[in-house]
Amino acid sequence: MSASENRAVLGHQQEAVTVAVDEADVSFREKMADEANRTKLLFCAAGIFVCYFYYGILQEKITKGTYQDGDKVEQFHYSLSLVFIQCCINAIFAKCAITYFKEHDHTPHKLYALCSMSYLGAMLASNHALQHVTYPTQVLGKSIKPIPVMILGVLFAHKRYPWAKYFCVLLIVIGVALFMFKEQRSSTAEDAHVLGTGEFLLLVSLGLDGLTGACQDRMRSDHKTAANSMMYWMNMWSVCWSAVGMIITGEVFEFIGFASRYPYVLLHLVNFSLASALGQMFIFLTVTSFGPLTCSIVTTTRKFFTILGSVIIFQNPMSARQWIGTVFVFIGLGLDSAYGKEKKKR
Repeated sequence: MSASENRAVLGHQQEAVTVAVDEADVSFREKMADEANRTKLLFCAAGIFVCYFYYGILQEKITKGTYQDGDKVEQFHYSLSLVFIQCCINAIFAKCAITYFKEHDHTPHKLYALCSMSYLGAMLASNHALQHVTYPTQVLGKSIKPIPVMILGVLFAHKRYPWAKYFCVLLIVIGVALFMFKEQRSSTAEDAHVLGTGEFLLLVSLGLDGLTGACQDRMRSDHKTAANSMMYWMNMWSVCWSAVGMIITGEVFEFIGFASRYPYVLLHLVNFSLASALGQMFIFLTVTSFGPLTCSIVTTTRKFFTILGSVIIFQNPMSARQWIGTVFVFIGLGLDSAYGKEKKKR
């Protein structure tokens, strides 16, 4: 074999080795990227689970717990004060994020002012409902957003949904009916009234959540409002509205007296608000990194385990029928996340 032929063979061999090394390097980088994505997803999911599990425990401990000072036994009835502290800490977190990401916002403040009213009202109604219903009922009630959204969409926006959406909502309706059946058969008029009040507040909260979502969609489409700016100004306006409400109703003075008798409640309120703010940041990170579908599946699963935790920790009794209803609701929510928007994607 001539020298030129030897050089050609060596050249081909070197090229083959180079290609093999490059392919192995690409494969290694892809594996590392997949591993990093899996680790990040587990981190985000764990953050959402831990933050909102702790959030749920503190919310139930604050709003449904008893506080004793000598022979005097009290309960926490200061929803405006709770939401005021929560919005303050949310605003601080959002301001830090705005500074870090250097966001610029041009959304008119009148939109924030109006939208924050429904945002604040939804939180107040949801927290106040806990004085009349169990925590699992509140979590389940807040999980049925697809029902009013679809009904309003059909009646007023003339929207058409895929059959999968109707099936998912039917599962949710059946699940809620099974869950609420025992409570609706309450033997005393007083209990029936209390449950009716709690359910009504949950419906109000759902309706206000829908208005808030519509307003936020309008801001994003018309003014390209960034998430952190929206979170900051929505919470800042909510701080203003709740402060006015606390002064007008006199709750601020009652809350100060309550906190002076039970100072440890302030630590619960701050931790509750921190868990809420951190949970929102994990949700935002999940949405931006993996999309809304993955986030929806994680948050839906989280709600189920929050209910389970409430039953175990706070001894909230649930019948077999209610557990079946809960499973129906979360199956419906999961299927809706996966298939309910299929036609939109097309």
